[in-house]
Amino acid sequence: MDPRPILLVTQYDGGRFAGWQRQPVVRTVQGDMEVALARLCATAVPALGAGRTDAGVHAHGQGVGVRVPERWNPETLRRAMNAILPSDIWVAESHRMAPEFHPRRSAIARRYSYLIGTDEGARSPFRRRYEWAVRHPLDPSALQGEAESVLGEHTFRAFAVAHTAPVDDHHRCIIQHARWVERDGGWVFEVAANRFLHHMVRFLVGTMVEVAQGRRPRGTIARLLVAPDNSGTPAPAPAQGLSLREVRYPAELYIDAS
Repeated sequence: MDPRPILLVTQYDGGRFAGWQRQPVVRTVQGDMEVALARLCATAVPALGAGRTDAGVHAHGQGVGVRVPERWNPETLRRAMNAILPSDIWVAESHRMAPEFHPRRSAIARRYSYLIGTDEGARSPFRRRYEWAVRHPLDPSALQGEAESVLGEHTFRAFAVAHTAPVDDHHRCIIQHARWVERDGGWVFEVAANRFLHHMVRFLVGTMVEVAQGRRPRGTIARLLVAPDNSGTPAPAPAQGLSLREVRYPAELYIDAS
């Protein structure tokens, strides 16, 4: 295997997957990618993701690191993968990376978006697969105010599934960007951070929607950021509205842009 890894910037529709991580019985994105890699390389090739998206969550820019035989360059591998991958997975870009590159540990930021539909059309079968159709109106100022509360470094124990992180994990994340943007038919929540915890974005969205519908008081996010656990946190938003948009890596790790 070539010691220089290849980064495959991968898109997928998560609706028919049981998440990213390989599992023995159900279909996963990692499992399908590794089947394609084994077929092309005639040997088992691990596909290491920048993060583990849950069942139903989509990706526009999942970072996937692979090490393949030297005969493959980034572009020929990308084209060959796309020729045999199922139609709900597509490799958008490929890059030769430095030997020390690791798709998860090397990441300096991850960016997610969450789509909410507030009009009647949000219940269309062509939209509800990718949006959360919310029936009651949302207060824009409440959405923005709660989003501003997460900016900076905080402990997010209240916005993570309990016991999914290592026992010594500090649950601290640095939120670099968080805002709601109004769009035709609804809203999109945009958030970027150095790391995310399990279900973290979905917990944040579910809580902000509760506040914006008047079911929780303003300042709920700020109060939960100092809570010791998620016992007082509303249910997470549904998976289908969430998409991993981008994983960012230091420029010096890119050997070329082929």
